[in-house]
Amino acid sequence: MGKRRQLRGFDLKQIEGCAGLIGVDEAGRGALAGPVVAGAVLLTQEFLEGRWAVAKAGRVNDSKQLTPAEREELWQEFDGLAAQGQIHATFGVADVAEIEQHNILGATKLAMRRALGGIYPPEAFQRKVEPDLFASAEEVAAFRPTVSARILIDGLALRNFPYPHTGVISGDARSLAIAMASIIAKVTRDRLMNALDAKHPGYGFAQHKGYGTEEHREAVRRLGRCGQHRDLFLRKLFAQHTDPAQMDFL
Repeated sequence: MGKRRQLRGFDLKQIEGCAGLIGVDEAGRGALAGPVVAGAVLLTQEFLEGRWAVAKAGRVNDSKQLTPAEREELWQEFDGLAAQGQIHATFGVADVAEIEQHNILGATKLAMRRALGGIYPPEAFQRKVEPDLFASAEEVAAFRPTVSARILIDGLALRNFPYPHTGVISGDARSLAIAMASIIAKVTRDRLMNALDAKHPGYGFAQHKGYGTEEHREAVRRLGRCGQHRDLFLRKLFAQHTDPAQMDFL
C-alpha cells in the first residue's frame, strides 16, 4: 500500500507550475483480436490534495495488478468523480481495420489522440502570441492562451504526436493519473470484448479478451479467423509454432 501511495506523491511533483496533469495509457496493444483502447484522465492539484485522493488513491494501481472486480469498482468511482467535476476522464478507440491500416503503434497513437481530444484539442496546447497593446478587438476576441496542463504518457515518448508530452517508463506503476487512465482503458476494452464475444461466439473473447492464450489459438485453428482478428499478429504468432504451409485456417 505504501508504494501505491507514492503514485499521488509523484503526480504532486509533476503538476507543480501547471493547472492540470493528464495521464494517458492504453489497453489491448498486444492482443491478437479486438481494438486498442486508450484512456486519458485530467487531475488538478485541488483533486490531488482533496479528500478522495488522500483517502482512496492507495487503492489505485496499474490495471494489470487489479482484479476485474476491483477495476470495475474503481471505474464506477471515477465515473462519479467525473460527474461531480472533480476529474475529467475519457477514452479513445482504434478498431481492427485501423490497426491493419496504421500498424499497432499508429493505431495506439490514434486512440490516444481521440482520448486526449475528449479533453482538449491539440491546438489548445500550441503556444499563442498574446495580443499586443494595439491589437484589434477581433484579435483580442480570438486569442486563446496556451493550456497549462502537463501530459504524461505511459512508456516512451511518442514521435510525431500532436500533443506535447512526457513519456514515463512503467508510468502506470508510478503516476496516479496514468494508473487511473490504465483502468479506464482496460475496463472499457474489456466491455467491448464482452460485446464482441456475443457477436463472434466460440472464440472465448469474454474470457481471454483477445490475447494469445492457448484456448484462443485452438479456437482459431478450429474456427478460422473472424473479422476481429489482426491478420499480421495471427500470422506472426502461428508462424512460430506451425508450418506456414499448413496455416489455411488464417
